[in-house]
Amino acid sequence: MPDGALDHPIAFEPRSDAPQALRHDWTRDQVLALMAQPFPDLMFQAQSTHRAHFDPRDVQISTLLSIKTGGCPEDCAYCPQSAGHENPIKATRLMAVEAVLTEAAAAKAAGASRFCMGAAWRSPKDHDLETVCAMVEGVKALGMESCVTLGMLDQGQAGRLREAGLDYYNHNLDTSPEFYGTIITTRTYQERLDTLAHVRDAGINVCCGGIVGMGESVADQAGLIATLASLPKHPESVPINMLVRVANTPLADAHAVDPIDFVRVIAAARITMPGSHVRLSAGREGMTDETQALCFLAGANSIFYGEKLLTTPNPTENRDMQLISRLGMRPV
Repeated sequence: MPDGALDHPIAFEPRSDAPQALRHDWTRDQVLALMAQPFPDLMFQAQSTHRAHFDPRDVQISTLLSIKTGGCPEDCAYCPQSAGHENPIKATRLMAVEAVLTEAAAAKAAGASRFCMGAAWRSPKDHDLETVCAMVEGVKALGMESCVTLGMLDQGQAGRLREAGLDYYNHNLDTSPEFYGTIITTRTYQERLDTLAHVRDAGINVCCGGIVGMGESVADQAGLIATLASLPKHPESVPINMLVRVANTPLADAHAVDPIDFVRVIAAARITMPGSHVRLSAGREGMTDETQALCFLAGANSIFYGEKLLTTPNPTENRDMQLISRLGMRPV
């Protein structure tokens, strides 16, 4: 325990004087103005908003497993799983249900409360979806929340996942509508929004965010947050990724993101979507403890746990737990 920490911390109660109203009409310019505030003002607003909805000491822990890697027909410029990139990751078959549940049990034993499964598909075939549904049912039987990311879904597929007990579906918008075509050409922004609508209509919680550091402008970062915050219902989970530059992808030589600029995006997500879990996702392996601490202060309250996120490195479990302990926070 750090010097000066309380042996018996004071019980937290949400503030009643902080702004709590949910808005769904955020504009790009409004979010840009938020992000342009002096850093102390931005952080104060983000932390005040966070405390109105969450205990600021809590960090929700999720684990992500690639259940089918590589061979994806999409051309996402950041992703090494695209079959169209030079020297792509070798494609694998869909994992067996038993193997996935063994990984889920290990994740639960290591402290994760949500188990996320990702498959490199444009959209799932019905026979593969049935296998994924069996995985979801098995994860639920372990007492964990379940999440999958499988590409685009139609209405019937979303309904089948809901019948299996799926808690969350991840489908990121990645960036602003204006910058999107620079990064992906094989599916449209509207197709992503349509999948989110099918997931919502099926009664499944939405996990949707984006990536910072793909060469977009600050205005594009604001555009992403404004789009997410203007959905008819805010995503329950908002993963904010820092680009992991991977060799042989079009973004391998992208400029590194300034850590303070990244924290500003986290803060904007917290202020505009106050009731959502804001997840500090890919890119943490390259962040200092101090950068991650600022992200938590800006309102991030969820992380991915484990040594790998699909195909890219992630901090080890021990490093994460040590940092959470040093900050006087706690995994949930």
